[in-house]
Parts: sequence; C-alpha cells; structure tokens
Amino acid sequence: MPLLEQRLTLVRRHRVAGTAIDTLLISVAAAVTATIQSATLPTPPGDPAALPAAVVLVACWSVALMAFSERARRRGAGGRMDLMPILHSAVIGVAALAVAAGLFAWTSLRPHIAITVPLGIAALVAARLIHRGWALRHPAHQTLAPRTLVVGSRSGVEHTIRSLVADPRFAHHIVGAAVSDATDASFTIGGRTFRTLGGLAQVAMLARSECIETVIVADGIDDPDYLRRLSWSLEGAATDLILATRLADVDRSRIAFERTHGLALTHVSLPKFDRSTLRTKRALDVVVATLALVPIALITPFISIAIKLDSPGSVFFRQRRIGRDGREFDILKFRTMGVDAEARRAELEAGNEGAGPLFKLKNDPRVTRVGGFLRRFSLDELPQFWNVLMGEMSVVGPRPPLPTEVADYERDVFRRLYVQPGITGLWQISGRSDLTWDQSVRLDLHYVENWSVVSDLNIIMRTAAVMVRPRGAY
Repeated sequence: MPLLEQRLTLVRRHRVAGTAIDTLLISVAAAVTATIQSATLPTPPGDPAALPAAVVLVACWSVALMAFSERARRRGAGGRMDLMPILHSAVIGVAALAVAAGLFAWTSLRPHIAITVPLGIAALVAARLIHRGWALRHPAHQTLAPRTLVVGSRSGVEHTIRSLVADPRFAHHIVGAAVSDATDASFTIGGRTFRTLGGLAQVAMLARSECIETVIVADGIDDPDYLRRLSWSLEGAATDLILATRLADVDRSRIAFERTHGLALTHVSLPKFDRSTLRTKRALDVVVATLALVPIALITPFISIAIKLDSPGSVFFRQRRIGRDGREFDILKFRTMGVDAEARRAELEAGNEGAGPLFKLKNDPRVTRVGGFLRRFSLDELPQFWNVLMGEMSVVGPRPPLPTEVADYERDVFRRLYVQPGITGLWQISGRSDLTWDQSVRLDLHYVENWSVVSDLNIIMRTAAVMVRPRGAY
C-alpha cells in the first residue's frame, strides 16, 4: 500500500520534526540560563557542572514531552491545545535535575528552575499556538489529517461527520462511509459530498483498499459482537479504531471507565452546584473584578468624553437582565446607541438577524460611531466588572439574557440560569453573534455543567485574544 506507507512516513517525519523543535526550544532556554549565570554570578565560565546540568534537564524534559505528547494524542487530544504534556514533562525534567544536583552537588538547579523552566514553557506554548493556527487555516487534505472511514447507520454516520466537520480542531480526511443500509447514494454535509463506499461487512476490505488510517464507528449497530470482529479484521491494517458516542458536552474529568465481562461501563459524574463550589467561583470573581476596575477607572474618563462628544445622552446604559435563579438586576454598560434606541426597535424588527429570541443587526443604524468602536473591541462591557463586584454577575458565565428572552426559553435552556451570567464565556470566544441559537445554548450548557477554576482562567485568557482580533462582535 504505497499511499499508506507514504502517509505513515510523513507522519513519522512530522513527529520527529516536532520533537527536534521542542528539544531546540528547551536547549535555547537552558543556554539563556547559562549565559545569564556566567554574566551575573562569580562562578567561572568553565564550571564543569554547567554543561552536565543543562544536558540532564534538556534530555529528560524532551524525552518526557515526547512521551506525554504521544499519550495525549492517543487519548484523543486531537488538534486541541493541550498544555498538560508540557507541564508534566517540565516537572519530570526538574525532578531529574534535582536528583542529579543532589548526587553530584551541582549548583545549577535554582537558576534552571527560575529561568529555563518558565522560558521553555513559554516557548513551547508559543510554538504550539503557531502550529495550531497554521493547521486551522489549511484544509484537512493539506495537513497530516488521517484518512478516515465512518461506519454505522446512515443517521449515525451523518451526525458523526457533521460533528467532525463543524470542529476544525479535530482534522480528519473523511474518505467515505460504510453504512448498515448500504446504497450507492452519497450525501452532502456542510457543502461537501461524502461517498457511501459499502456496507458494514466490507469495512476491513475498504480499510485496506482505501488506505484508511482511522475507522470511526458511529451508533446504529445492533450486533453486539460486531466491534470485536471488526477489531480482529483490522489487525495488520495499520488502522486505529475509534468509537463515537453522543455523550457530548461532558468534560473528561467527569468520565471514568470500567470493564466487566463482555461489557464496558462509562461512569459520568453529575455536575455540582454546592456552596463550596460557588464560593470558590465567587472568590475568583472578586479578585479579578478588583484588579480589572483599577485600569478601567483610568480609561473611563476618556471613553466618557468620546461618548459625550459623539452623541447626546448619558455615558452609561442600564438594562434589566436575568441572573442566577431568575433574579433580575440592572446590567451596566457604556452607551453605544442613541438615546432613542429602544423606541426605534419596533421599526427594525423585520430585519432582525439574531439567532432564536435574540435581536441583532450587523449594521444597526442606532449604533453611534464611538459605540461601534466600543462594541468591536468589547470595551462597552467593561463597566460590568462593577456588576461582578456587587455579586450580580460573574467574570465567566452564560450570556446575561433579557426578560423577554427568558420568557421564550424552552425547558432545557433554563439550565443557563443555574450559575451567574458572565461578562465573557464560551459564547464570546467561539463567535458571539455569528453563532446560531442552538450553538449558543449548547456552549452555555456545556459551561454550566463543566465549570472549573482552570476553565475560567482559560476562558479569561482566550477572551483577551478575542478582544484584539474580534469576530462576531456587532
């Protein structure tokens, strides 16, 4: 199979190149430490312990990073930006250096911990962000995406392909599908046409003839022994077998697996909304809001002057919103529309471009010139940190809805009100107004059920990047 051999060779070269780049970046960080040491400390430049210490750290860190990265890929990290291999491998490298320093009385441990480790982590993260940005800008067939065959019922196959196509982080070059009700028909998803290559009994043959690297089994297969026979038939085909499940929107930390005779059990822990969890979130909100209000107080006079010069009316805009458990509060924003905005809404209802119960216009004539600038970079929402300090909002959470929107909520959507609404959230870093109503709701519900301090900090950092390069803000 020359095509498969060519693909596997390309993947191996890619991994070797990635390991070489990681090793180079860690080596540069260690070299910077050595340079600073020789320039600032009285230790002679020819200190015999300097080179062995750097070699131990670089070698152990690089080998551990290669192993953890491969493990993360095997466990389904896909194209996501996974920081844990970097952090875990850094700990392994420091631990190895600490042991060596204790055995041989080296003095380079502290400088490497203070300089090499943070500098190396920053360089590795930057390299992965650059690579991830490049990969997302290229179609799947131009990257190292595996050749994939999706197997199952037609409805299950369509759902799986639609989910894979919608998320560019998980790049798959989908060659085609094998369905239980095999026909010669093809189907179109996301503007792309996918072929039906055969039935379930032909998967192993298709994997070899089409040089398939990944077989994804969707739902809709009634035969309980099919998966076992399929795994046997794929032996020697250099193919990975992946089981797709509709158990979505559940964080990995809430999932555990257990095996028994002839059955695999998946444990899903339920989301927690206890007092200790909410207190932790509240403490984070108070710290972040307090720190944010200091620079906000410094730029508020300049924004206020710009708003006043641009259009008559007050600087701030208050609007009734719904918070946690259905409690109402007044949200605070910098005014971005004319004072007659609410009165003019009725005449603009016919052109509503918002999703679901939301009212949005990409070119809203009520938005002022300064208001358009503030909205584009989310500066109009800065006063909401005062709402956070008052306990009415959170820094991160679902979008705060209007009372009229809540009145149109269906049953499941009310789960958005289990936590405080946020200034930012998954909806803001994922497209904002460009999202459909269902996408927005799904992101909010995912956040509500999988909240953690780490996820909040991650969203806050990603929000800063979105503000610099806004998308869907209008």
